[in-house]
Amino acid sequence: MVGELSGITQPQRATAPRRGSGESDDNPRHMTSAANPKPAAPRRALYLLLALTLVWGTNWPLFTYAVSEISVWTFRTIAMTGSGLLLLGIARWRGDSLRIPRRYWKTVALATFFYLVLWNITSTYASVLIPSGQAAVLGFTMPLWSALIAWMVLGERLSPRLLLAMALGVLGVGVLMLPSFAAYAAAPLGFAIGLTSAIGWAIGTLILKRGRVDVPVLVLTGWQLLLGALPVAAGAIVLGDGQWFMPSWQSIAVIAWITIIPMCIGNVCWNAIVYLLPANIAGLSSVMVPVVAMVSGALVHGEPLGPIQLLSMLLCVSSLCLALVDRTPKP
Repeated sequence: MVGELSGITQPQRATAPRRGSGESDDNPRHMTSAANPKPAAPRRALYLLLALTLVWGTNWPLFTYAVSEISVWTFRTIAMTGSGLLLLGIARWRGDSLRIPRRYWKTVALATFFYLVLWNITSTYASVLIPSGQAAVLGFTMPLWSALIAWMVLGERLSPRLLLAMALGVLGVGVLMLPSFAAYAAAPLGFAIGLTSAIGWAIGTLILKRGRVDVPVLVLTGWQLLLGALPVAAGAIVLGDGQWFMPSWQSIAVIAWITIIPMCIGNVCWNAIVYLLPANIAGLSSVMVPVVAMVSGALVHGEPLGPIQLLSMLLCVSSLCLALVDRTPKP
């Protein structure tokens, strides 16, 4: 586990000079990475994407078990605090500095609120109010909101190839929503909360991408998780269980799994992908997660799985191929 995480930290360090933060860095390793970044970055991104899809996609059906005995707020406080401490402990063991320069803290705090605080609370509530697979589908409309916000607020433009990739990705997610309108109608609050989680994730990603926080990705992710745990812990005190008790070993096992695997590995993978890829392509890289979540929901909860899910998978794979495969001829 430590070896996998330590390997994931390298893309952020290697790509920092390409973001404009390391032009004056005399470190030869940075200079070598900056001189020839194109072959390595897509390959790393694909490996990270595979890990992200598996750990996040299989995570959604577990939410209902994690909050069966404790509140959403208490669960998220435990998971975020535990994963943050674990990541910082691994970073310290590797010899990384745990310090984040003061100039980055505003960016880190804003990105943490919109992504980790807003996303973790709303996505968990959504998976309780509506089927977990459908909550995942709503949450992973994030690429659409990311593109809209980048276009409307930041003035960014998309190439025709990325527009087509975006259309296929949105269509793939939309196909999964077709048979679920009854569930959304029966739980409109779950529908609204699910969309809120996607919008918060998109805003947090854009803030982090444009903020160019040049620190090791393990350190950044660890501090984000701990920082995000503070308001969530306050919510747990006010809105949580109101009493101390020991949950069953089943609940403890599920919470421990979510803390170590989806929260630690998933968030590290995501932050590394954000550093490696443009914001819009990074958003598109997540479109396979709801498909895996639907398959997991079918296996765990008996949720529907059939031709619609297969069609969505085909559309999402096509979207990823358009977005991630570099057709530019190599020099």
